[in-house]
Amino acid sequence: MTALLDQPAPTEAAPTGRTGHGRRQVWWTLPPLLIVLLVAVYPLLRVCLESAKVRGDGLGTDTWESVLSSPAFRSALWRTVAIAVTSTAGCLVLGTFLAIVLAFMPFRGSSVVGRLIDSVLALPSFLITLAFTFIYGSAGAVNALISSVSGSSSPALNFLYTPAGVVAAEITFFTPFVIRPLLAAFALLPRQQLDVAASLGASPLRVLRSVIMPEAWPALMAGGSLVLLLTLNEFGIVLFTGAKGVITLPVLIYTRGIVTFDLPGAAVIATVQIALSLALYAGYRAIFTRISVGRA
Repeated sequence: MTALLDQPAPTEAAPTGRTGHGRRQVWWTLPPLLIVLLVAVYPLLRVCLESAKVRGDGLGTDTWESVLSSPAFRSALWRTVAIAVTSTAGCLVLGTFLAIVLAFMPFRGSSVVGRLIDSVLALPSFLITLAFTFIYGSAGAVNALISSVSGSSSPALNFLYTPAGVVAAEITFFTPFVIRPLLAAFALLPRQQLDVAASLGASPLRVLRSVIMPEAWPALMAGGSLVLLLTLNEFGIVLFTGAKGVITLPVLIYTRGIVTFDLPGAAVIATVQIALSLALYAGYRAIFTRISVGRA
């Protein structure tokens, strides 16, 4: 009896089914991972390596020093950030207002307006700039109407070829990226909360501030982060506007790489653009995680 008790308990064999399932999961993960590495990571890595290419007898950092110290790069960096932040702020304000109107103050034809807003998402960005040219350009419809009324030959509106024109075009194009997440968040908001708040005597502004917006903050932050990331890398609107002096980082990359064939210099600016985008995405993920943990 004592000998039987002293014997170690037999160890349980690992279930072969679970091990086989884990191996199958690994094999199914490899193809998507390889595709991402080949399609996304490898080109970005080549760009970063191109930026460190040595010119003649120089060092690998010579290109970085010459590009980062140039006034054109510093001006383009400041202009890119300024246009992106201004356009994002405009999209947040306009998108929040339109989403609230469409969700809580429906009117006849609101569904048609919603579909028109959704259709903008399917259009390329340069079409908005082209439409702005026909409407607000020097020979556009608005200037032609003003000239026919005032009798002046010079265009009354000339903002399209300035940073303000680029910001206006980007706000027009990217506002639906804010409206759509907000409408989805408003659709999940229980109407009972609004009815209870209204029955307790809360004003519409207080209901909006205390009930609606706290529930919409994650969607608003997601839409704003997406717009900021897109405007930071926008190329078509700036190029088609043709605004003199409005040189952003994507336009500078195009000029260096395609026009002047300075591939190492263009790679340096592209690496800075990649770093800005990744830093913005990492910041968004950190803030979103903190908000999600706080709400939980």
